[in-house]
Amino acid sequence: MSTFMANKDTVTRKWYILDAAGKPMGRTAVTAAVLLRGKHKPDYTPHVDCGDFVIILNAENAVLTGNKLENKYYRTHSGWPGGLKEVQYKRLMAEKPEFAMEKAVKGMLAKNKLGVAQIGRLKVFRGSEHKHAAQKPEIWE
Repeated sequence: MSTFMANKDTVTRKWYILDAAGKPMGRTAVTAAVLLRGKHKPDYTPHVDCGDFVIILNAENAVLTGNKLENKYYRTHSGWPGGLKEVQYKRLMAEKPEFAMEKAVKGMLAKNKLGVAQIGRLKVFRGSEHKHAAQKPEIWE
């Protein structure tokens, strides 16, 4: 008996909805990363992109536990002297909660072409409305 190895022709993709309202951001991001990678499927193959599409709703209502709103920063650097920019997560969650959720999920994916393809299937929305009803997404519990 030989081991089944998935390839791009045998992969079937589904759409799932995750509700982030009242849940810790990290827990929601972990679930999204598992679905995007395809680790919930019995025919998971590590070197093949066999994940599903994920829609995250209510990103603005996600919870950061502890003192992360005050103590955690999103930092970027231009590469030039004095080019460090910092944004406190309190401000980031107020202005761009979709970006904060996407960064949390992206950090849990592979840092290669596979991860780039997987993060492209993530759709994050601030509120409870989304524009992917035609794809008939299922609610993930």
